[in-house]
Amino acid sequence: MDPQTLAFYQARAPHYVLKLGQSHSYQLDSFLDRLPPGARVLELGCGGGQDSGRMAERGFSVDATDGTPAMVAKANKRFDLGARVMTFHELDADAAYDAVWAHASLLHCPRAELAGVLARINRALRAGGWHFASYKLGTDEGRDNLGRFYNFPDADWLTAQYAAITDWQIEDTRQYISGGFDNIDRDWIDIIVSKP
Repeated sequence: MDPQTLAFYQARAPHYVLKLGQSHSYQLDSFLDRLPPGARVLELGCGGGQDSGRMAERGFSVDATDGTPAMVAKANKRFDLGARVMTFHELDADAAYDAVWAHASLLHCPRAELAGVLARINRALRAGGWHFASYKLGTDEGRDNLGRFYNFPDADWLTAQYAAITDWQIEDTRQYISGGFDNIDRDWIDIIVSKP
């Protein structure tokens, strides 16, 4: 990940969690409903741990990860998850998870590296597994007004990256407008894929 972006989250972890980490993502429960009871779920970019905490509350086996040590510390303090520091590029699992949840995290992955990260996610999933990710849409990579790096893809380019992986399939996409830590409303897209 971009060092400046990691440094931002390291420095701002308490404020970020206070503002955005008080309740789990609204997309989470409907995604978890697709999984078998007790499924093993990897979260990439767990932040303050609210989504992984909800997964554990619902009886799933959770592997919570984040690239920022301060976020991992927050997640463990709040939810006792056993969260660990790991960036996307360090994912090296093979058929280890029933699902990979990446809410508002892969949007920080440079475009040139996204295909490789998606391949790692695909390899980490078991047959019958599921993956969710959400991205801020745009036209070109760049930084927001807080200095964080984003890949800001357009929907066609992004879905093509997912479609290029032949042993999973896109099950659903949804575009909408939402805000964020920078208080700016932007276009977003959610993508859900399955691995037959």
